[in-house]
Amino acid sequence: MDSVVYEMSSSSESSPSIFLRKDFVSIMDNNNSSYASNYVTLDTSALSNSNKYMNYRESYLSIPLLVTATATVADPAWGTAATSCDMAFGLKNNFASVIHSIQVDLQGSTIIQQTPFINLYNNFRLLTTLSWQDVATIGSSIGFYPDTSTSFQFNTLALPGAAGIGTCNNLNLATIPVVSGAFNPQDSWNRGFYERQRANNFNPDALTGVGGTNAPSAFSVLTSTGNLTALYKSYIFNKTAGSATANAFQICIMASVYLRHLHSFFDKMPLMKGIYMKITLQLNNATTSFTKAALGNMTAAVPSVVVPSGGINPLMIASSHTANGGVSLVATSVYNISVSVGKTALGGVHSVAGNTVTTGVFASSIVLNVPSYVFSPVYESAYLSSPVKIIEYSDVYFYQVLNVAAGGLINQLITNGISGLKSCVIIPFFTSGTAGNATISPLLSPFDCAGGGTTSPLAHLTNTNLQVSGQNVIYNNQKYVYESFLNNLNGCNGVNGNQTDGIGSGLISQLDFENKYCYTFLNLERMLPIEKSVPKSVVLQGQNTCQLSCDYFVFLEYGCEVSLNALSGSRV
Repeated sequence: MDSVVYEMSSSSESSPSIFLRKDFVSIMDNNNSSYASNYVTLDTSALSNSNKYMNYRESYLSIPLLVTATATVADPAWGTAATSCDMAFGLKNNFASVIHSIQVDLQGSTIIQQTPFINLYNNFRLLTTLSWQDVATIGSSIGFYPDTSTSFQFNTLALPGAAGIGTCNNLNLATIPVVSGAFNPQDSWNRGFYERQRANNFNPDALTGVGGTNAPSAFSVLTSTGNLTALYKSYIFNKTAGSATANAFQICIMASVYLRHLHSFFDKMPLMKGIYMKITLQLNNATTSFTKAALGNMTAAVPSVVVPSGGINPLMIASSHTANGGVSLVATSVYNISVSVGKTALGGVHSVAGNTVTTGVFASSIVLNVPSYVFSPVYESAYLSSPVKIIEYSDVYFYQVLNVAAGGLINQLITNGISGLKSCVIIPFFTSGTAGNATISPLLSPFDCAGGGTTSPLAHLTNTNLQVSGQNVIYNNQKYVYESFLNNLNGCNGVNGNQTDGIGSGLISQLDFENKYCYTFLNLERMLPIEKSVPKSVVLQGQNTCQLSCDYFVFLEYGCEVSLNALSGSRV
């Protein structure tokens, strides 16, 4: 402590300015507000010609999202407080979950390969990198708040429940868990789902406090919908009720996604002039249709979910348990809900609602916001003394091991050869199409938070190992949950590897790991430098300990390198 006081006192003098100016420059995508193809392209030609240094590590995407819900049988009273559905719909964790894949071309050559389900790997990176202070400061900006790992439930198709079918983690009412007269249910609500809804589902007609005899004023007394639109604050802007063929409930969300959270290349980029990139994103636009059953059950059949990209369904529907967000959804009514990028609801599924479904009130295009810097001459000369900057980053190889039966063994070749191996992440999900899993994929289920950072619950591997070029990565196969967590997962991306008490990061605890964050992580970069350039085969071994069949999404991280001229942006 004394040394800290001394150092702070010694460094109290002001330092010269490194930069003379900083401005955020914004460019729109090339899609002309149309995202029906589920692809979006951005190019940085306007930025490369600006003669300023661009910091892509600090840059972010502004993505307008539109959540639309309509009913086709009964008329839900969307706009009535007593039957409000304000908290019936929400999104899975992390706005970046709407991005299925990313490809980057630099000066005409591809440096980031298009990898499907990249959002699964990126969510793992954030969960093992961020601290809870990060969640507190930027969580609402990026739609990030981890789901509660102990609040899941499981309902078979034969016995659907108020929360839905299959794995459900969509209760958003905080209640005190029962601790007597019952077996331990662990937890009663998913706080992460609620926190994300609270950030996005703002209703200006809601009261500013708890109602009563002298009810407080509504938020609309303090601000208008016009002001909310002008400020691009996420809010519920349409809750039209009238008839079964004229109703709509819509939420406009302004999502922010940092480029560094999409790929490590942007996290490693130094300040650059003249760099030209073409960024191609594949989007998870999605529609969900289901019929709410009688007797309070959310559904009696498998919901129909369409995600043209083949990725995850970003939508979540709240449970219809007592006082939960979905309780006011009218029984026996058919609901169509969509999540779309831009300001236009997905066509077809909402056509029965006529003109009550409107366009969004925010921007119609994705915008890339990049900060530009002007150096102080002295610091610019020092920066350009070595103009060629070597960027060492990681790319990802993806492979699926499908339909491993309960108790089944895995001995699967993942790749014949990849050089520069760094790590392996294995993410388990219940296999869709099986009776035990209620025939719905967890990644498509609107009742499950899977795909937003969580895995399927209690889906652990045992006797796990990787063989790289025929050699075991770990001496003894992993058998137990505590050793899988403490020996490999804990600290894998944390500050100082979480080896310094008081300084660390990561949001997954052993309790989370044991319940619904069942990641398997193995470090593969412990080798001689000369070996890193040699392509190596990878074989996965393990055994499924879950009572249901599982699919395993395997991501291999490997090192890449590119050299760029900081003054011209050209590839060296």
